[in-house]
Amino acid sequence: MILIVSGVAGSGKSTVGALLAGRLRWRFADADNFHSDANVAKMHSGIPLTDEDRWPWLHAIGDWMDDRIAARQSGVVACSALRRAYRDVLLSGRPQATMVFLQVSKDVLMRRLTTRPGHFFPQRLMESQLETLELPAPDERVQTVLAEGEPAQTAAKIIGLLWPYGEPALEGPALPGVL
Repeated sequence: MILIVSGVAGSGKSTVGALLAGRLRWRFADADNFHSDANVAKMHSGIPLTDEDRWPWLHAIGDWMDDRIAARQSGVVACSALRRAYRDVLLSGRPQATMVFLQVSKDVLMRRLTTRPGHFFPQRLMESQLETLELPAPDERVQTVLAEGEPAQTAAKIIGLLWPYGEPALEGPALPGVL
């Protein structure tokens, strides 16, 4: 299984994704690591990414997912997946993948962004993320989880949502939360 933890910047997707991967002993990837140097430089400069910037990035994430699926390994990837078209790229043709969208109020997002200095995503880009965001529709293969509490609470909510009768079998020794 591939679990995609999605949401806007500051929603906690990387922190929650790493917690889930550690708990499940699955490989973890942060989609930020798949961005080109040009994309990172754009964001760092406060320039919003375009669809043209995002397509190669989404395909690189899909390749990572396909590698896990081909190896019969589970994994967790944290990825914004702000628009339906982006979610479709990641989920289409991959029945082994499922997505959880972390919903967080704008006030909480802004507070979180001010407490993560040094990250390449500046707070001033939040408005562009919220403008780009298309909330998941009922017909998508996406579960929405309110993620305004502690990351461990959000991870526990996701475990309960996806595995209401108990967690899946662990795959091996605990893995570090890195690519």
